[in-house]
Order: sequence, then C-alpha cells, then structure tokens
Amino acid sequence: MNRIFILIVTVSLIGCNTNQKEKKEKLTGELTIFHAGSLSLPMKAAVDSFKKINPNVTFKLESAGSVECARKITELNKSCDILASADYKVIDKLLIPQFASWNIPFAGNEMAIVYHDKSRHANDISKDNWYDILLTQDVAFGRSDPNSDPCGYRSVMTVKLAEKLYLKPDLSKLILDKDKKYIRPKEVDLLALLESNTIDYIFLYKSVAIQHGLRYLELPQEINLSNIAFDDLYKTVTAEVKGKTPESVITMVGEPMIYGLTIPKNSPNPKLAYEFVKYFLEANGGQAIMRKMGQTAIVPAATASYDSIPEVLKPFAIKK
Repeated sequence: MNRIFILIVTVSLIGCNTNQKEKKEKLTGELTIFHAGSLSLPMKAAVDSFKKINPNVTFKLESAGSVECARKITELNKSCDILASADYKVIDKLLIPQFASWNIPFAGNEMAIVYHDKSRHANDISKDNWYDILLTQDVAFGRSDPNSDPCGYRSVMTVKLAEKLYLKPDLSKLILDKDKKYIRPKEVDLLALLESNTIDYIFLYKSVAIQHGLRYLELPQEINLSNIAFDDLYKTVTAEVKGKTPESVITMVGEPMIYGLTIPKNSPNPKLAYEFVKYFLEANGGQAIMRKMGQTAIVPAATASYDSIPEVLKPFAIKK
C-alpha cells in the first residue's frame, strides 16, 4: 500500500514539474518596453535573466526620457507592452486614465553630481563648494531636458533646494542659466560628453554613476530628493514641463524619487507582459538586480491606482 502511495505521489510530482516546465516553455512572443534612460542597464540585465528561463521570448527595448516615453504613446500612437518611468507621476499625469489604468512604484534613487578623474577641480569638489565649482568659468556641466526627462526637472528642483539650504539668493538662476548648450534629451546622453571631456560634471542619478563606474558627489539629503523624511521640504520647489499637448504645462512638485511602471492599454501582448512584470518586481528577480545596480528597491509600495491593478500583480503594491 505504501509503495502504491509513494508511486502515486512520485507520478504526481513528475506531472507537476512537467506542467511547470511546459508552462515556462509556452511563454513565447515579443515584448516592447519603453523605459527611462537610467534603467538601461538594469532593464537589460533583467531581460537577459528572464530569457534564461524563457528563451522563446524576445524583447525590444527603447530607451528615452520618461516623459518622451509617455509621449510616444499619447502623441505618436506607438504601442508598447511595458512602460517603466523614472518618475511614477509621469504615468499618473500623462497616461492614466486614457492610456493606462494603473501604476506600480518599484524603486528609488537620488540626485548626485557625477564626474571623473579628468574633470576640472575633481579633487577639490565637496558638499560645501560644488555650486561654486560649477559656476567657475573654466568648468562646464550638463543636465537633461526637463521637458523630456525626469532627471532634468529633478536637477532644477535640486538646484532650487540648494538655494534654500545654502542661503544663496539667485543661486538657482545662476546655475540654470549657465551651460544651457549642454542640455540633452535624457541623462545618459550626457555620458558621452563627459567621457570626451567636453563637460566636467553632470547632474545625474547616483545609480547611473555606480553602473558606469564614475565618481560622484553625494549631495545632502535635504536636496538630493531621496529621503521621505524631507518630503515637506521637497514640496516647496517645483518645475514646469510640457503637458499632454504642446500648449499645456504641467507643474511637477518636488518629492522623493519613485520609479513606476505600467502595462498600457494598447499592449500587443498583455499576458506575456504580466509575466515579465511579475519577474521584474520579485525580490529575487528584478528587484535584486535594481539593488545591485545602485537603486533602492521599494516593492511593495503604496499606489493610488491599486484597485485597477490586475490581480496577478496586486501582491507587489499596497493600497494608498
């Protein structure tokens, strides 16, 4: 009797493993992912890891500023399966409710001043003098375009907060009026300018510096948009960016950095997208990759669109 029972259990387990294997093997198709430039390396790593388990799935990754990513959907009528934004508010303000139904926050980050050994005054820059060095005539710095990239409007916010912290009237105007010719559509576009010594410094995410092995200056938490404890302070600064139409303007309010993702309504392959998003949000999947590449994993996090999230993804979010 025991032998029969063991045989039945063994056959059942084999059947379950076979079904699981078949389920994995059945995952096939192509996923198009629009993602923030700062997610280029983490997203590629997550995709490569996912493909080891699901070799029949192919990916098309398109990197751009998060606002630009959203406008590909809203203005150019392009379709994608997943949009991953460096600012969850881009999804809330530009995609929900017409183009997407929900938004899951998944990571944090912080602003930094990024440079390398050949940058002018690289051995002198500090938390106490970085703004003076950036304003030095022989120094050039870059930042991304606020109208296409969250790193751009976060750079503006960081400078405005610095004016308050260091009690330096007109500091933000002085910095934002300098080196405008080095503004680029997304933050990672600036790396080539740094590597060629065209510029010396970049307002950039700390994670991108870590991923590319660059030096970076950690800014005080009062201005680097990383710490929820300073939420009230961050809210005292704003930046204006273009809205859903060329004539409209959206006021972005300072707050701790939170990345977000969604599956747009026009996704060609939503079921497969769910499977990848599940993997990307799992602690031992994409979240482990994010942590390794210098970002703060925050799953599960609160979201106002919790009720609209598909049941299969609700474990990765909290109702706000």
